[in-house]
Amino acid sequence: MNVTATPALPLGDDALILSHRLGEWAGHAPVLEEEVALANIALDLLGQARVLLSLVGDEDELAYLREERQFRNLQLVEQPNGDFAHTIARQLYFSTYQELLFGHLATTDSELAPLAAKAVKEVAYHRDHAHQWTLRLGDGTDESHTRMQHALDALWRFTGELFEPVEGLETVPWPALHDSWTARITATLEQAALTVPEGPRHGAWTAGAGRQGLHTESFGRLLAEMQHLHRSHPGAAW
Repeated sequence: MNVTATPALPLGDDALILSHRLGEWAGHAPVLEEEVALANIALDLLGQARVLLSLVGDEDELAYLREERQFRNLQLVEQPNGDFAHTIARQLYFSTYQELLFGHLATTDSELAPLAAKAVKEVAYHRDHAHQWTLRLGDGTDESHTRMQHALDALWRFTGELFEPVEGLETVPWPALHDSWTARITATLEQAALTVPEGPRHGAWTAGAGRQGLHTESFGRLLAEMQHLHRSHPGAAW
């Protein structure tokens, strides 16, 4: 499937894949309130994905009929849920980035501006949800603190890719967004009595190729699950 290069594709893929990951918590969230909260965030992201992918082509074909190397999502959003702390760390990193990016796009004359203006309000809630849980886990019990710090450390290597320029968004001030993101993340972690992770250890692998269609091992399994029904019953109507 040939897809015209447009920033709507990678941003739509980010939302689609993270929506699927959060949907995996259905029936498994630690408390009923979180079952609802995570489902609502997943639905917000799915709505964003539908609008963005529809700017590129047929949203169903793009979601269900592309091969792994044709997806342009960040490697961060495809990471397995892990324990609840891992999900919150992933959400804190990504929603902070998304709020800053959409906040900027909403002020431009880009075709993405109307979506960004609407989505930034949703994403502000997503970030606040992750922020509040980071505080609760970081400044909670010894166990919750340890798990949250471990999750933040484990996912840190995937955050550099957030600020690699996206084709079609050359006017976005990526370094300034990175600085704002770092400041917000640092403020949250300090408030939660957590430590900002350091850069990758010498020789450690660093993520950064999702935008080029290179993904981590878990992505293939995610894609197989997400696309199975559509591929098994092509053309089916419900």
